[in-house]
Amino acid sequence: MLNIYEQIDSNKRKSWVIIALFTLFMVAFGYFFSYLYGYDYSYLILALAISGIGSWISYYNSDSIALGLAGAHPVTRKTHPHYANITENLSRVAGIPIPRIYVIDRPALNAFATGRDPEHAAIAVTQGLLDAMTRTEIEGVVAHELSHIKNYDTRLMTIVAILVGSIAMILDWSWRLSWHSKGDNDNRGSNPIILIIGIALIILAPIIASLIQMAISRRREFYADASAAHITRQPSGLISALKKIASHEDIKLESANTATAHLYIDDPVTTETHGSWLAKIFSTHPPINDRIKALEGK
Repeated sequence: MLNIYEQIDSNKRKSWVIIALFTLFMVAFGYFFSYLYGYDYSYLILALAISGIGSWISYYNSDSIALGLAGAHPVTRKTHPHYANITENLSRVAGIPIPRIYVIDRPALNAFATGRDPEHAAIAVTQGLLDAMTRTEIEGVVAHELSHIKNYDTRLMTIVAILVGSIAMILDWSWRLSWHSKGDNDNRGSNPIILIIGIALIILAPIIASLIQMAISRRREFYADASAAHITRQPSGLISALKKIASHEDIKLESANTATAHLYIDDPVTTETHGSWLAKIFSTHPPINDRIKALEGK
């Protein structure tokens, strides 16, 4: 397993590689559809420009968007002294700026970190988690979220989520334009093989992109668990917290959705399934039992 510094460097490199691959994909895709349907290139240039502007805004406001969708509100040392104290102490141990802290007023047991870098990060935990867990368990959860921040997982997953959404949006736009275009309709009908390729691309590209996003997310959870154990020096806290979270999975977090599920310490949308490899590859998180075994060294 990579050490903490190798993880950080790896995530920074992956961020740029993913952006480069996404750019190449969109250029190839734009050329394909422009050639196939005889578009004026201005249509796809406009689509790419709108997507780019939307992605830029989403990147720089990812923390506000995620916190708003979760219904989280900011708290202070005065209102939540233990939570604030734990976050401050563990941030110093981790060697990162102290993130802003938020609470989600829901009984579910969950938490997440967000922000494009450690200087613009925030942590949110549910009130249910604060009420149900001991100090040691809360330390394990907060250390896990701080690890995502320190390792630049929050940046990597923000970029991946934005690009996956952009791919789906531009594919949808291109498909709609293909059927409303005033271009060469005969050309569209005389290329059945190319049409099939186009349809396959539209169907499969978002699925493949989502699978890549989920695979990255699952791997980052294992790394964050290991990093949390390193920060707290006692993996038993996080192990106990994960067991408690698993025992309360029937309490759903209503404010969560599939777009933000990958952010949380445990999937707040889908109930964990056991034994199904297909369900696992479509999951944003590895099974909690597997995470516990990894922390226990089994």
